[in-house]
Amino acid sequence: MRFRALDGGPPDPAVYPALLGMLGTVTPTVQALPPDTALADVRGALRYFGRDAAGLAALIRVRALALYGVDCVIGAAANPMLARMAAREAGPGRTVLVPEDPGSVREFLLRKPASALDGIGPKAARALCSYGLDSVGRIAAAPLGTLQRILGARAGREAYERAHGIDRTPVVPGATTRSLGAERSFGHDELDPGAQRRALLSLTEELGARLRAQGQVCRSLSLTVRCADRTALTRDRVLPEPTAHSAALTGAAYAMHTALGLQRARVRLLALRAEGLAPADRAVHQLSFDPEDDKARRIEAVADRARARFGPAAVTRGTLAAGPAGRAGRAGRTGDRADGRAA
Repeated sequence: MRFRALDGGPPDPAVYPALLGMLGTVTPTVQALPPDTALADVRGALRYFGRDAAGLAALIRVRALALYGVDCVIGAAANPMLARMAAREAGPGRTVLVPEDPGSVREFLLRKPASALDGIGPKAARALCSYGLDSVGRIAAAPLGTLQRILGARAGREAYERAHGIDRTPVVPGATTRSLGAERSFGHDELDPGAQRRALLSLTEELGARLRAQGQVCRSLSLTVRCADRTALTRDRVLPEPTAHSAALTGAAYAMHTALGLQRARVRLLALRAEGLAPADRAVHQLSFDPEDDKARRIEAVADRARARFGPAAVTRGTLAAGPAGRAGRAGRTGDRADGRAA
């Protein structure tokens, strides 16, 4: 579930611990995913409260609204993956319930794009689409061996299981994954997509440099766009591999921005959060035969050493130094926060 303020934005950070405490009165199995999300295993609470999943979701929503003035977007399903997917379809004040029977799960997943599955990033989605496997229903209908030949043994099996609605990820009480966030606000209603992309570039450059300085990599990105009418749009993307490479972060941020289809939207703020942080020395990097990628990483390492010696502004991209977005947006660092997946 994701908590939302009544104006559609994230709740006050000071209220989030209290909301977790409220969830703890319903079930002890609550996984905190700050700044505004939580996973809760309510199987034991259903019998205790004498309610079904929809009734329990209504109880949680009423308590959050009455006690803290916060609304909830709730997805309810048999496992975390389905719950997150259901929550993405839920609007403010709504609960999307996926029944546990296989037929309902199959119908829920059937026409969703391949990228909707956990672990299917842009590269894997393109590989699957090149074989005509562009929907979850078609992935589920494909033989396991075919998926393993396309994606590899482990990734192919995971895609096969998830396309059938199987997710073995447990809800771990109290577990949080650190994250980093940054934002850029505009002094006016920004209509220019180029200016918005320059702001995104500055965000990914900043987050990449901070991740590398801390010896961290991230597994996913979350983009939030706040418009002039105070509405907030959010997109999440799992990266093909854990990374702190700015070019990879930029590509993912651009793809999420394009997928929002903003066109002539009046944008006031862009926020980007790197989630699922882990030590860089434990991450696996797929070797590439692309000399340009290797060159970009060497240049990035040299730039990081220069910033460490002379300050964060010692090296910057020419696009950002010359472009207005590099100066117009106010840099707002949200600091170390925890993971915010939707469920």
